[in-house]
Amino acid sequence: MRGRLGRRLVTALAAQTAAVVALLGAAQSASAAPVAAPAAVSGCRLANGIRHVVYVQFDNTHLTRDRSQFASDLEQMPNLLGFLRDNGTVSDNEHTILISHTAGGILSSLTGLYPDRNGIGVSNSYRYFTPAGTSNSVAAFKYWTDSVDSENTPPLDALPNMINADNGTPRTTPAPWVPYTRAGCDFGAVATANTVLENTSTGPAGDMTRVFGQGSAEWNEALASNTAPAGTAARALAQTDFVGLNVHCAAGGGICAGNSAARVDALPDEAGGYAGFQGLFGAKAVNPAITHGQAGVSDVNGSPITDPFGQPGFPGFDGMSAATSLGYIAQMQEAGVPVTFAYISDAHDNHANGTAFGPGEAGYVQALQQYDQAFGTFFARLNRDGIDKSNTLFVFTADENDHLAGGNSADGNWTHDFCNVSGGQVCPVNQIGEVTANLSALLPADPARPTFLVHADSAPTIYVNGQPGRTDAAVRKLGRDIGAAQAVDPYVSSSPTPVTVFLADPVEEQTLHMVNADPARTPTLTLFANPDYFVTTSNPRCPDAAHAVPVCVDFHFAWSHGDATPDIGRTWLGLVGPGVRHEGQTSDIWSDHTDIRATMLALLGLRDTYLEDGRVLTEALQGGAIPQGLRQHRATLEALGTVYKQVTAPFGKFAHDTLVASTHAVASGSAADDSRYASVEARIQSLTAVRNAVAAEMRADLNTAAFGGDKLDEQRLKLLTVEGTALLAQASLLAASS
Repeated sequence: MRGRLGRRLVTALAAQTAAVVALLGAAQSASAAPVAAPAAVSGCRLANGIRHVVYVQFDNTHLTRDRSQFASDLEQMPNLLGFLRDNGTVSDNEHTILISHTAGGILSSLTGLYPDRNGIGVSNSYRYFTPAGTSNSVAAFKYWTDSVDSENTPPLDALPNMINADNGTPRTTPAPWVPYTRAGCDFGAVATANTVLENTSTGPAGDMTRVFGQGSAEWNEALASNTAPAGTAARALAQTDFVGLNVHCAAGGGICAGNSAARVDALPDEAGGYAGFQGLFGAKAVNPAITHGQAGVSDVNGSPITDPFGQPGFPGFDGMSAATSLGYIAQMQEAGVPVTFAYISDAHDNHANGTAFGPGEAGYVQALQQYDQAFGTFFARLNRDGIDKSNTLFVFTADENDHLAGGNSADGNWTHDFCNVSGGQVCPVNQIGEVTANLSALLPADPARPTFLVHADSAPTIYVNGQPGRTDAAVRKLGRDIGAAQAVDPYVSSSPTPVTVFLADPVEEQTLHMVNADPARTPTLTLFANPDYFVTTSNPRCPDAAHAVPVCVDFHFAWSHGDATPDIGRTWLGLVGPGVRHEGQTSDIWSDHTDIRATMLALLGLRDTYLEDGRVLTEALQGGAIPQGLRQHRATLEALGTVYKQVTAPFGKFAHDTLVASTHAVASGSAADDSRYASVEARIQSLTAVRNAVAAEMRADLNTAAFGGDKLDEQRLKLLTVEGTALLAQASLLAASS
């Protein structure tokens, strides 16, 4: 889910949406929209006979079952799951990053970089310390070149939102579309995080100002729209016209050539420069370019894609159902945009009324049936276009899994009601909903406790005012108190149980790749809670402001993510196309989101200007499609790659064991004796320093083999594998002894 605020805004307009869509769709056929042969893509240069790329990242869509008696999301989408199993490789051993959220998961997949190198370690929003010592909250979803603070003048934090400091100076993270456009391929972005405009701000650093310029026609439209009365078509128009859809055009112009709506695609920090490139920003520019001049695009069922007021254009991120996103992909491909990256919203939230579905619930089942039908229509349409597994690389994954906060239901009938846990109410067995808890109310009274704010979440990050150091006495007591906090989780016990599963301070946050080049964003503490919980610092309203209590079940939200538990971190990856092995479904390939980009670029014959954190998943590739360097040392590099991921991945063994040790350390000690904390944290720091050095060498060799040639020392590769294995053993011993 992109964020609680976004869902509530959509909910408020849902009734109008349904009415408008019904009226507009009445004259439309329920069958697939007529299609034309795809336009020629003469300048796009890709390898292995690949002429098209279709990349789709779902929001919280599961391959594994959330309750054993109900089919999983993908099991209820046989048109997609069958396509993956029958024609390629679908791994159920793919992993996300930490913290595990939509923005972070998507952006690590797009860049091939962990959050410390792409900038988004906490999402879907995050806090940053201001010069005054307090902390502000901002969205992680921003256009690629946006800064942290785009609202204040002067900004309280002017560093890039997508921040990277590989060259020693903080700069904007390299953009994921660059290798494609430099190779002559237009890159279509359909609601994909930060590759599209994410806001209509006309402030000095807002998206409209950065892309279109102050005083431009687009900027003036946004200015008028942003000041129109709330709940009106005029207020929605700027988002409909400019947010959520982009085409980053190829070198030489691509679909932008001769298009008066094209604007400069500015990437001032891009290595090697990015002068002369253009893009189409927003549906107002994209729709006519891909429909021969029409203002609107239809979904795969032939229904017009509109906002809640019937205006053609972007329907909102929660409105990106399978039919909508796949409709845009197909239309772009048919218009000669050969590379399309898209986002599909989750199906397990009832966007019509703002509540959560449970497994087997009628609305959930119906939503997945509609998704499945959309995929059936989509694949048939592409086949008629000549876009298929013989010439197209298809990649499907999910940003993260999520945890079902709920009891059990035998037949899909769930109780959608608030449950006052603090008041001693016994929740029904089939209750659904997050256990929303006020962290402040769960801590012991302490007049000396420092003031702090949290990024509310099931994995809340904590920011103590003044940004004191981790060894500050008050910070250490806060950590101990949080580690000891208990509450009643009605899905576990009627007696209080620990809220905390894991705790990390900046030492372990660095190990988990959560610390980036902007020191103002480093949390004082990160609490990975029992994933049944959503942790805040205010009393939840159960059911309203007059009945706020410290702990209650809120049925509006039931799918938790962010945490370091396997049911959230382990997700899936599907690959189909030239050079992909036909392995069907497998658990044999341990991977995480950073590996997706490396594998794609290796198949496509492209490369980045930086070393990726991911590795090429040669286990999923046919021999002839594997780059020569990887092929020559394949067995040794696969062994090295396996150890490398366990050493460096946020859900790998090294991270898990040091997180266990960190949890014990942060929760340990007293004001009189904090030696255990000091000892364990020093050991984590030492091991992480060694890890970083060893992982850097591994990463360099894996990148060289994939993108630089075959001049590698076999003995060196084996030695690095041994060093990595020894490092994992040391982390395991630390966890056991902490």
